[in-house]
Amino acid sequence: MYITQEIFPYLPETQISHISRYLPQAIQDKGHEIRTFMPKFGNINERRNQLHEVIRLSGMNLIIDDSDHSLIIKVASIQSARMQVYFIDNDDFFQNRETLVDGKGVEYDDNDERSIFFVRGVLETIKKLRWVPDVIHCHGWFTALAPIYIKKGYKDDPCLKNAKVIYSVYDEDFKKPFNEGFSEKLRFDTIGDKEIEDVKKRGKMDFVNLTKLAIDYSDGVVQGSENIHKELDKYITDKKIPYLGYSPDFENNVEKIDEFCDKIDA
Repeated sequence: MYITQEIFPYLPETQISHISRYLPQAIQDKGHEIRTFMPKFGNINERRNQLHEVIRLSGMNLIIDDSDHSLIIKVASIQSARMQVYFIDNDDFFQNRETLVDGKGVEYDDNDERSIFFVRGVLETIKKLRWVPDVIHCHGWFTALAPIYIKKGYKDDPCLKNAKVIYSVYDEDFKKPFNEGFSEKLRFDTIGDKEIEDVKKRGKMDFVNLTKLAIDYSDGVVQGSENIHKELDKYITDKKIPYLGYSPDFENNVEKIDEFCDKIDA
């Protein structure tokens, strides 16, 4: 299962959107069953990309910080890859917005809540699909909360309790730390006082601290970019977590990632 913040051609081609487009296809071509999820940002043209709502999956409300937010699920197909993509949508968080920044390049103040909604929306959709992923591979900082939700918030769910989580670290960044009080918004089922206190102790939730949080709840880490933040590079080494280094050759990288997933899932 792939959780990613962007996929080409629905959004412009970047390192993450390129990998998120071609890696799932390559893994599928090896005989694995896949599911792929991304946010339905407002600048994705639904008509041109032939998105349609999946009524049987939509209609749930997710509560974040005591506010209800309706979950809308849409789907589209990349015909040449025989690959479906599920989109997580909501009028407030995605439909009337750009991507992670507005039209002027300014990061949205509520990116913390948008990220929580996206991740929980993906996991609730998996529950409705009754699909049991062996490995969940996360791409982009907007997915960084997936590991803690999978390992803590959904740890007793039959579809997710045995899933292994892999997090790819890229050389991306964000400038505006999450809002003060962010940790309380994580509260959900088995994410309670203990987990929230742990997040609070980490201090300001900037890019580095958010990535460290993702690493701490992952079973393996992949270096997605040639160069990553030096502090994160050291953190991964010190943790001695299963780690796959960067490979510039895509075909070779697919083989290595496939083997890495098998090793993590063994």
